[in-house]
Amino acid sequence: MHPEIEKINQVIAPLRQQILNHKVYGAIQSMEDLQIFMQYHVYAVWDFMSLLKTLQNNLTCTQVPWHPKGNAAVRYLINEIVVGEESDMDEQNRRISHFELYLNAMTQIGASTAQINHFLDHLLKNGSLADAFKVAQVPLAAQKFVQFTFDIINSNKPHLQAAIFTFGREDLIPGMFMSIIQDLHALYPHSIGTFKYYLERHIEVDGGHHSHLALEMTQQLCEPQAQYWEEALDASIASLQMRQLLWDGVYDEIMSHRA
Repeated sequence: MHPEIEKINQVIAPLRQQILNHKVYGAIQSMEDLQIFMQYHVYAVWDFMSLLKTLQNNLTCTQVPWHPKGNAAVRYLINEIVVGEESDMDEQNRRISHFELYLNAMTQIGASTAQINHFLDHLLKNGSLADAFKVAQVPLAAQKFVQFTFDIINSNKPHLQAAIFTFGREDLIPGMFMSIIQDLHALYPHSIGTFKYYLERHIEVDGGHHSHLALEMTQQLCEPQAQYWEEALDASIASLQMRQLLWDGVYDEIMSHRA
């Protein structure tokens, strides 16, 4: 493994462990708790796709007339990830993006998609994140999470975008959470099947094949600039801190709803 990749992994390891051991997972004890979790988490699923497409736009030519742009090896890496994220297979072997699959899982489980859809409708018409947050009444923790992602997107620095994509977003589903989902699936097999499938695909694709591609992409974009590696580390730390804050918000909402 590249020494700078190893360094980032070592520095962020405690933060990753805090997220994997977050109390929000143990708080999910019912379908209602899971609905609240999904109504927050869907924003992270959506802005992950926005981050992904930003990388594709920055690293490949997505305009006409076409022209060769950047490094062909990097173009391959991002395009390979986009194919899997934007046009994967659902449980009926139909092509679907991971975001659309998540929305289907929310609908099946009874979680409201009205807020995320209202947010996206307004954003597409208006173009302002702040206005869309306000109009759709997006929870503050989700607002902060998405705003951080878009600050990195708007930095126009592909090495930072790749860093938070690689180290801040992949492979953060603990075994305990999967065990909770398995238990809920045993109780409600017809209500949670799509979400269980989504998580399994996330672990298989994002935590496996895509994580290796993303690591290589980050290395290609940071090498050989020492400053880029330092900036990538700082962005990765900040990204994980934002995930921690998002999970804190979900936990507080679950506890408040239960009370």
